[in-house]
Amino acid sequence: MQQQKGSLDIVFANAGGGEFAPLGAITEAHVDKTFNANVKRLLFTVQQALPLLVDGSSIILNASTAASTGTPAFSVYSATKVAVRSFARSWTLDLKHRHMRVNALSPRGTDTAGLHGLAQTEAHAQELNALVSTIPLGRMATADEIATVAVFLASDDSSDVTGIELFVDGGMAQI
Repeated sequence: MQQQKGSLDIVFANAGGGEFAPLGAITEAHVDKTFNANVKRLLFTVQQALPLLVDGSSIILNASTAASTGTPAFSVYSATKVAVRSFARSWTLDLKHRHMRVNALSPRGTDTAGLHGLAQTEAHAQELNALVSTIPLGRMATADEIATVAVFLASDDSSDVTGIELFVDGGMAQI
């Protein structure tokens, strides 16, 4: 299989999406949709890539500061990102015989169309504005800022870094 399809040195598994639903309004369909997108798809993406990954590869899982901080009406999404963080810890041990590095990258709110798409109501827009006010740097991250850290985790510069959660959050989850 590897001879036919080649090999990989890096996998960046990014699955992220959610909808606001406060406790009391959470449905089974909401939970299934969010966990399928953020946990199940991420897991099977990495698992399907394993035969192509060379020993010593880097696997980067996109987690979120939502796993470490509370966000009103976003608990299901937050729970999925806790699962992603747990994967980084467990898979580090599962893959140690292959000397693979598995790390979680946890950004804060990043200035993307997806994040702005959550602000479909005035209340949700206010929640996003409140999010920015909790960031010590006072702004959302750019996609380029997150990508720069992902490149670090993929590179040989992080050759002794595994099993961690690296926050790229402007201090939000740290203070």
